[in-house]
Amino acid sequence: MIQRIQTVYLIVVIILGAVVPFFVNLWSDAAGNEIFAENEVFISIAFYAVAVLGLVGIVLYKNRQNQFVVNRLNMILNLFLLGFFVYRSLNLSGETIVSEKGIGMLIPVFSIVFLVLANRAIKKDEDLVKSVDRLR
Repeated sequence: MIQRIQTVYLIVVIILGAVVPFFVNLWSDAAGNEIFAENEVFISIAFYAVAVLGLVGIVLYKNRQNQFVVNRLNMILNLFLLGFFVYRSLNLSGETIVSEKGIGMLIPVFSIVFLVLANRAIKKDEDLVKSVDRLR
């Protein structure tokens, strides 16, 4: 349902996973070539998986527990992606010519923040439903 705030957060995660990495460079190599997500197969697959998991999280709006679990899996995938970027950035700094790290390496951080906000809203909805069930 689009009127729930967690749906808006998940739409932002989908945009961050499916659109932004292909327009923002991840890093620049020693030759000055900008590396985008489409240049690296693993990274593009991981970003598309983040977007698909965000879409699955939106579709599971009727089952809040499963939505919560899918968002947790999405956070784990973003942590792996962030770990890869940290590993890659540590390898880039050892070159003879200094490479530049792009702003695209922060995309998993933003995705994790929005997933945490979505999970917090899902938990709030679940607590509200449980409190109403107790009143009946």
